[in-house]
Amino acid sequence: MISGEWQKVMQKAVRWPCGVCGRGVGNYSIQCQKWVHRQCSCIKSSMYKVINTFTCRGCVTPITSIGRTSVDIGVNANLELVEMFSYLADMLSVGGDADAAVENRIRIGWNEFRQLVPLLTNKDISLKVRGRLYSGCERSSVLHGSKTWSMIKENEVPFQWAEMRMVRWMCGVKLQDRILSKGLRERLGLDDIISVIQRNRLRWYGHVLRKEGNNWVKKCMEYEVEGGRPKGRVKKTWRERLWKRLSGIWNEQGRCHGS
Repeated sequence: MISGEWQKVMQKAVRWPCGVCGRGVGNYSIQCQKWVHRQCSCIKSSMYKVINTFTCRGCVTPITSIGRTSVDIGVNANLELVEMFSYLADMLSVGGDADAAVENRIRIGWNEFRQLVPLLTNKDISLKVRGRLYSGCERSSVLHGSKTWSMIKENEVPFQWAEMRMVRWMCGVKLQDRILSKGLRERLGLDDIISVIQRNRLRWYGHVLRKEGNNWVKKCMEYEVEGGRPKGRVKKTWRERLWKRLSGIWNEQGRCHGS
């Protein structure tokens, strides 16, 4: 798997992908071999002045891995060039996002849930016990590896949708009953799944900080990637999202102490 700023083999399927970043283009774009966003074209003046001579960065610096199906890594073996692969039951993708991992864990979670449906929907078992069973078996399976994901809002929503469908199934209610999600979770004694993900991330970060200085996991956390970041609003790293959560906790504690 080859990743980086110039990778194109893992771009999401869009109808008109940008020749540089791979995202779908709109009206404000210019054409090279492919259509290119204005912000990716590095054109400072009017695009109409250079429309006949424009060459995008992807053509100036071609990607040598395009079209490959394998790559030689110098260990007397050719490995298949893939877009994603599973490692320790977690999905790693070339784009560095958590989309593939979230989709995979939700699919696994539904398989686990359907196996436990006779117990989770048994009316002879109290809702609190069902909630503990769900939290220990089902939710722990869904959130496997989530402490290392750099999740965005689009990754959190599928988790919430999937869990609330399971919660309503366990409680024996329908969406048309118009019962608040918070009330259903309280019946089962469950916290919001996004809060659980954030706590798991903070707990894992604490374990890493307490490791010895020569530990390779701690060294990976302290490693700084060289190179610049693209123009515009860039994706937040795992560490940036962690510190944002920590600053929110500190602000909440400050308000509590101030009150």
